[in-house]
Amino acid sequence: MTALAAPPTAPEKGDPPQTPPSGRRIGKGGAGRTMKGGWLSYLILGFALLISAFPFYWTIVAASRSNADMAKVPPSLLPGPNLIKNFEQVLEEADIGKALLNSLIVSGSITIGTVLCCTLAGFAFAKLKFKGRNALLTLTIGTMMIPPQLGVIPLFMLIAELQWVNQLQAVILPGLVSAFGVFFMRQYLVQSLPDELIEAARVDGASTARIFWSIVIPIARPGMAVLGMLTFMTAWNDFFWPIIALSSQEPTVQVALRQLGGGYVNDQSVIMAGTLLGTLPVLLVFGLLGRQIVGGIMQGAVKG
Repeated sequence: MTALAAPPTAPEKGDPPQTPPSGRRIGKGGAGRTMKGGWLSYLILGFALLISAFPFYWTIVAASRSNADMAKVPPSLLPGPNLIKNFEQVLEEADIGKALLNSLIVSGSITIGTVLCCTLAGFAFAKLKFKGRNALLTLTIGTMMIPPQLGVIPLFMLIAELQWVNQLQAVILPGLVSAFGVFFMRQYLVQSLPDELIEAARVDGASTARIFWSIVIPIARPGMAVLGMLTFMTAWNDFFWPIIALSSQEPTVQVALRQLGGGYVNDQSVIMAGTLLGTLPVLLVFGLLGRQIVGGIMQGAVKG
């Protein structure tokens, strides 16, 4: 007869967690699990990184070359010596400094207004009970199906009546709230903000405004960072409405870039140099909000 195998003994208190043969470490409830990716995973990630970074690298190469170099076949893949010269030509052909300042004012104002207003509206739709809440939310989401081009004529008539043509508030005020932002923050707060936390604050005598500033905003900070980055990029890259409401005397970056590289043959190197200048603030904003964005993704990943 063969001897029966002894049953596995439970680990004593204080012993390190057992490591399976696969090299994974599993803690209580599956938390604390670490997994090692294989060479194929790193190869795919590296390939995706190259594809994502190549357009920005090509912009740097094109901005540092001449227009004749860009016409060669095959084109050079290394940066050239004309970057500073092309930047100077950009500053001569367009008032890019004023355009950058105007875009920062417009995009910053729209981002701050959208994040605050949409967070407040999202909190109301997610956690406050009032008559007509579902109908109003449906109406708000329904506005996302209306093409923005349909509202250009009445919106221009409105700003003309207010005498705001060629002024920055004509671009700022129509974008202070977005239906997408309201829906996004509503969905985020439904998942991230427990009802028990609001009830406990009510018991302690906190008002709705105090709950919003002291409880909702700290919890919603990762979602606000994501919404802020998306809103800033959308406002920064907007061309359709600024070209209608503003003139060449008060341009944003996208309007100013339209003035570059003019002539019988478009100077692609100068256009790329202006595009590179217009891209740097967006990279800066992503760098500042990147930690909050990653924190929000990780918070949603480990929630449960």
